[in-house]
Amino acid sequence: MTLYERTINLSKQRGYSLKNLAIKAGLAENSIYDWKKSTPKADNLQKVADVLNVSTDYLLGRTEELNSVSNSSKVTDILDDETILAFDGMEIEESEKEKLRDYARYIISLREKENK
Repeated sequence: MTLYERTINLSKQRGYSLKNLAIKAGLAENSIYDWKKSTPKADNLQKVADVLNVSTDYLLGRTEELNSVSNSSKVTDILDDETILAFDGMEIEESEKEKLRDYARYIISLREKENK
């Protein structure tokens, strides 16, 4: 499967048209269509991979694993308002983010009560 085909398949799975994917990645609207004929610049490929939540190696067909495995754990504080929350590569609405943060605060309060 080619880079272009993998990108099309993943964008459909994530609910994006190629045009929307390109815009979300900060690229020109029709730039991904050019991938049928030419290889994109590394930074553009990385931007699309980031939006799709996969590795560039997956898009290039070098691996069948969507995400590369890292030795270091990735820790992000859900209560940090600057954290971008997403699910399956799709950003979560701000109102839903706040509900998740409220639930996280509730879990924290329960833990604090248990530790007293």
